[in-house]
Amino acid sequence: MPATVYSRERQILEFISQFIQRYGYAPTLKEIGEALGMASPATVHEHIDKLRQRGFIKKLDGTARGLDLSDSVKSALTGQTVIELPVLGYIAAGAPLEPYTDPNFYMSVAPGMISSNKPGYVLQVKGTSMIDDGIFDGDFVVIQHQQDAKNGDIVVALLPNGLATLKRIYFEKDRIKLMPANTQMSPIFATHVKIQGKVVGLIRKYQA
Repeated sequence: MPATVYSRERQILEFISQFIQRYGYAPTLKEIGEALGMASPATVHEHIDKLRQRGFIKKLDGTARGLDLSDSVKSALTGQTVIELPVLGYIAAGAPLEPYTDPNFYMSVAPGMISSNKPGYVLQVKGTSMIDDGIFDGDFVVIQHQQDAKNGDIVVALLPNGLATLKRIYFEKDRIKLMPANTQMSPIFATHVKIQGKVVGLIRKYQA
């Protein structure tokens, strides 16, 4: 991948590549925006146009799916045995903790870990509330970006106070329960939360 590609542009190129490999045709600007959490079509169009001007994307006018990657970007992406995901900071597995962003920190994960039509990212765990699920303080969790979840999924949940936490989610009759995996800790209850992704993998660095 060319070194001059920024984090968001890299996500766009990787998403287009994965989408084409899966479906055999390019995504629309709307599909790119929905997958990467960009609500404004104008923002997507601006990114695509910049990538086209720099020779990373080829655009065919007159069709909604008229996108293609340049040969150099194609070979750089399709030849990968791993994909690089951005590490977006810390996530609390205890009391909620607001994540910080470091756009220069990436980790390599196996391509099969993330669905090809959904972007992913990595968070480092702080706290011990998920230890009974084998998620320990200092581990890195691989998150697939999605806004829905099933009962029992481990999710990144944004609470009404604006802070995020890592818990198993359960949808009850008139509330949502965010359940820790630690018998010494109590669940968090809320009337609504915003799901920012689902845990699909774990990376642990062992110290010598």
